[in-house]
Amino acid sequence: MATRFSKAEEDDAACVSLPDNMLSLTLAKHQNGGEAFNRPTPPSPSDSGSYPFEKIFPVYARGFSRPDSDSLANSLDHIWEAVKDEAKLEADKEPILSSFLYASILSHDCLEQALAFVLANRLQNPTLLATQLLDTFMDVILHDRGIQRAIRLDVQAFKDRDPACLSYCTALLYLKGYHSLQSYRVAHVLWNQGRKVLALALQSRISEVFGVDIHPAAKVGDGILLDHGTGVVIGETAVIGNRVSLMHGVTLGGTGKEVGDRHPKVGDGALIGACVTILGNVKIGEGAMIASSSLVLKDVGPHSMMAGTPAKVIGYVDEKDPSLTMKHDATKEFFEHVAVSFVEGRPNGV
Repeated sequence: MATRFSKAEEDDAACVSLPDNMLSLTLAKHQNGGEAFNRPTPPSPSDSGSYPFEKIFPVYARGFSRPDSDSLANSLDHIWEAVKDEAKLEADKEPILSSFLYASILSHDCLEQALAFVLANRLQNPTLLATQLLDTFMDVILHDRGIQRAIRLDVQAFKDRDPACLSYCTALLYLKGYHSLQSYRVAHVLWNQGRKVLALALQSRISEVFGVDIHPAAKVGDGILLDHGTGVVIGETAVIGNRVSLMHGVTLGGTGKEVGDRHPKVGDGALIGACVTILGNVKIGEGAMIASSSLVLKDVGPHSMMAGTPAKVIGYVDEKDPSLTMKHDATKEFFEHVAVSFVEGRPNGV
């Protein structure tokens, strides 16, 4: 017997950008080893526990099959559990978001599935369909342990380092820095698989939607913070280590038409301030800090503090990873020392 939906449920369905019938088939295909079947029935109260989402949200986005037994999502996942708890609390506080939170988080079995759903919604357009993106993201993320690890380390980085990130849910649902970074990770896998045209198509959509342009061939480590993300440009041969924080407007670019290895290499734990431009195949040492609006054209030593156009060493950073403390400024005494040194003509103020 065909399932009938109320007018309210149909109105809810119209508010979500993924087409109802197409997404149902996509979800069904994942649940049945690649074979689609008819529209699944709405979730029962036993499926959703005591939380009555089955009454307010239509059937689609019920979730995918669970990942393989060796997947991170099959073990106890403290971040995913926290995400679900946060989503339930938010739905209680803002009932108008209940459908959105159910579709994006509470209908899924693991962080990978929820992230794929969110990214597909954000990046779809009339010719790059949400169902196609959903299939692609699911296929890549559920079969790549490196991405499964990175999406958790990245979301932890956002929560720990960005005071505007109130919860894991905030990063997963709303922060385009996080969205662009995870979309890049999928494009990077596709690039390495030889699917370069699709990878470049994703790069183009990421740039259009999020204002972040990361070449899919670039290499980016784990535990990365793209704070705001707007205007970030990362070139094809750029390499970024682990635990790096980049503010908005950062450019890791080349210096002209040269080919080959031509983009910056950023070491672990570095902190790159807003609107910093780093050009050429230069190395930014581990734990270095580059002040906002600086122009870097030469190698930067480990734990150096750089500022200016062109940037010069103005001191050294005590912390092992300034990216974790997010302290962009030095002490008042330090800048007084630099100012006096400049007046007296001592180089670099040290």
